Amino acid sequence: MIRLAIITSHPIQYNAPFFQCLAQQPGLQLRVFYSWVGTAGQNDPEFGHPIQWDLPLLEGYDFRFVENRAQDPGTHHFNGLNNPTMVAEIQAWQPHVLLVYGWPFRTHLRVLRAFHGRVPILFRGDSNLLASGGFFNSQRRIFPWLRRLVLRWVYGHVDGALPVGQLNDDYFRAFNIPDQRRFRVPHMVDNARFAADHGARCAEALTQRRRLGIDDEKVVLLFAGKFVPHKQPMQILQAVQQANRLSEDRLVLLLVGSGPLQADLQQQALGDKAIFFMETANQQAMPMIYRMGDLLVLPSRNETWGLAVNEAMACQRPALVSSQVGCGPDLIVPGETGWSYPFGQEQQLPALLLEWCQSRAHLAAMGARAYARIQDYSFTQGARALMSALQQMTAAFNRP
Repeated sequence: MIRLAIITSHPIQYNAPFFQCLAQQPGLQLRVFYSWVGTAGQNDPEFGHPIQWDLPLLEGYDFRFVENRAQDPGTHHFNGLNNPTMVAEIQAWQPHVLLVYGWPFRTHLRVLRAFHGRVPILFRGDSNLLASGGFFNSQRRIFPWLRRLVLRWVYGHVDGALPVGQLNDDYFRAFNIPDQRRFRVPHMVDNARFAADHGARCAEALTQRRRLGIDDEKVVLLFAGKFVPHKQPMQILQAVQQANRLSEDRLVLLLVGSGPLQADLQQQALGDKAIFFMETANQQAMPMIYRMGDLLVLPSRNETWGLAVNEAMACQRPALVSSQVGCGPDLIVPGETGWSYPFGQEQQLPALLLEWCQSRAHLAAMGARAYARIQDYSFTQGARALMSALQQMTAAFNRP
């Protein structure tokens, strides 16, 4: 029996179902140590309204909330997670392995320092060299020298890393974590929840499209997320408008979400009958929302992964992403499961949209292939990969 202690900030909808899956694994005893209660019920400054999760985030696994004494608690700054008793509470549980999610917090660095060399430590994070600006490139000194030193200290205090995909694996390799200590555990969502009742949800999605006044033959591009600058919803809106000027309104854009750019987006779309808005949906509604679109679009200029792509593919929808979206090399097979376009060359996007989005039937066929691909990014696959990593780490750590 391996005792695994997971140290993470707060309950979130992406991790909790995976923890529930891990708790069912034979030979594993799990406890999650949370350093903060999270934002449930609090106002999200980017969405502009309180967040209420409609999924059970604290069921099906063992967890502890460790007292956070930060004056301004949260993950938005280094001192936002300050849990003086965290190390003692972990020690009292006597884990065989630690798994630390993320590093830029006082508590997480305290844990790395306290257990380094005593208990094998695995690290989970999804950074990549795209997001960091390529800190080894002398022409782009985006990583300050101090941050680089801190990161080298962090990765020097872990015994292994769990890359979420190819770009994240390249990142850990750049920090000299050797091949034998990098264990690929893919980024995952609850595929089964998004895939369930596909026919009924497609019918509901079609009904919702008709209520909005969307013609059945129109190709609907879906943007679902925060209306914030780095996700670039304005870019895709303008690209659709330009494409429609060339093609007699072949495309429709559905924007689901809210955020600081909402007024600007609505002003840009004023009078445009091909642009539709819906308010942020709860998690239970998202499987239907994804099916309202024929193609998910994620034009971000900085996206370490993009879990919305996983969710859309589990709903049998292909995706269009910019080259700055981290999941691209893993999930996007051009012309098969979606497309990736070069970031910085957005002037090509209207013509590409017209080339790629010729019919709903074509995109539906791609959606079936996207669904097949996302089966390798499931909780079952993730749990299997993590169990293998735990066994290898404990064997190596205990070897004379």
